[in-house]
Amino acid sequence: MISFKKNITFVIVSFNSSHIIEKCIKSINRNIKIIVVENSDNFHIKNYLEDRFSNVEVIIAKENFGYGKANNIGISKVKTQYAFILNPDVILKKNCLKELFKAKILLQDNFTILAPNDFNNYGYFFNKNNIYKENIFEVDYVKGFAMLINLKKFIFKKIFDEKFFLFLEEIDLCKRIKNSNGKIFVVKNSKVRHFAKQSSENSLNIELCRNWHWMWSLFYYNYKHFGVLIAYRITIAKFISSIIKLFTSLVLFNKKNFLIHYYRLSGLLNAFFKKSAWLRPNKI
Repeated sequence: MISFKKNITFVIVSFNSSHIIEKCIKSINRNIKIIVVENSDNFHIKNYLEDRFSNVEVIIAKENFGYGKANNIGISKVKTQYAFILNPDVILKKNCLKELFKAKILLQDNFTILAPNDFNNYGYFFNKNNIYKENIFEVDYVKGFAMLINLKKFIFKKIFDEKFFLFLEEIDLCKRIKNSNGKIFVVKNSKVRHFAKQSSENSLNIELCRNWHWMWSLFYYNYKHFGVLIAYRITIAKFISSIIKLFTSLVLFNKKNFLIHYYRLSGLLNAFFKKSAWLRPNKI
């Protein structure tokens, strides 16, 4: 167990997450290396965290690279076999690493991703069809808020596709792993608590940006893996729905809903015309 902990480096991507990241770091053993990639030019976070925690190194990106690229930057600095990708709004329970270690032994290190389970079984459905051993379940994908990556199993130069800015980056990663016959597991008894959507400030600009990127990423993901016809088939109903809701909001003078559906349409149109995921909250 001690050697397992020494062979893990945590990578946490932050975007002005000082209001919550400290709780996350405190839930990690102080003898384990943590790399924080701050997607801003906020040197206050770097100075504060590095002064307070001797095991923390903060990399200032100076701009918002998004989830995928920032994680790639952090992973490129990892010297250990395992990189533990963690969101700043996640807290590890005491049994988390112990149960992952037990699963690693049972699996004989034959995994590409080993993920803990959210406290409320968020995002996963456990049944007899995907049980592997004891409380270990083989799955097609895991959510990106907490996952242990076995770097020895990777054949990709970059772990995440940096064309994604937000949403579906981890689903894309899992799809590529499965296509390469890699194995992904969830350890049901290994627990974390994920406080969803608390890793950045909640503002209208952030909400609009999320809606834009959700639609862009949805089209790009399906286009990349299943082709253009499937991508259009999956998104066209959402496109029509947003047009209807846009005009309904206009008639009802509902400015917020109007803006949300305007940005959802914009995200899809940019994806349709193969434009990059360029939108950032400061550009709204």
